[in-house]
Amino acid sequence: MFKKRRKNHRLNYLHYMHLLEDGMSVNAVSVKYGVDNKQLKVLWHRYQESGIAGLKKRENFHASLALKKRIVLDIEENHLPLHAASIKYGPSPDRIKVWLRIYRAEGLTGLEAIKKRGRPPGMGRPKKNSKPLTELERLRKEVQELRTENALLKKVRALVEERNARLREIGHGPSKN
Repeated sequence: MFKKRRKNHRLNYLHYMHLLEDGMSVNAVSVKYGVDNKQLKVLWHRYQESGIAGLKKRENFHASLALKKRIVLDIEENHLPLHAASIKYGPSPDRIKVWLRIYRAEGLTGLEAIKKRGRPPGMGRPKKNSKPLTELERLRKEVQELRTENALLKKVRALVEERNARLREIGHGPSKN
């Protein structure tokens, strides 16, 4: 039976490093265990430099604008691979790939933009009006709601009649529901 691969845990990384030490290639380990090739190269390099400490989860990397520019320009000018840039500067290859995409689309000024995190304003439940509606506004609102409901019911009726007509064409009667 096909064995479902689980997301790689840090505990498995030491096993992969031992396989690499024993002479297995990065590509072979990557294919056999479903590990991202670039990530494995970075981990292998960190393991060679720092031992087991290089495999531990690192703290989030907060890059300044100057560092982002230096990384992106180094990659563009010197054709540095992503995993090599990750080893040299610190951020993950995936994060660097995002910066490169922004740089290639918007230039260096695109790297300056900081996206706000979280839900954008205006989403969620609508705010209740603090002032009560006048009688005229309340009636207009009610008329609009009734018109909307009426249009919806007409659309449903048309769809049911269309379905029944198709059923009659093929010799079936409409359902009794």
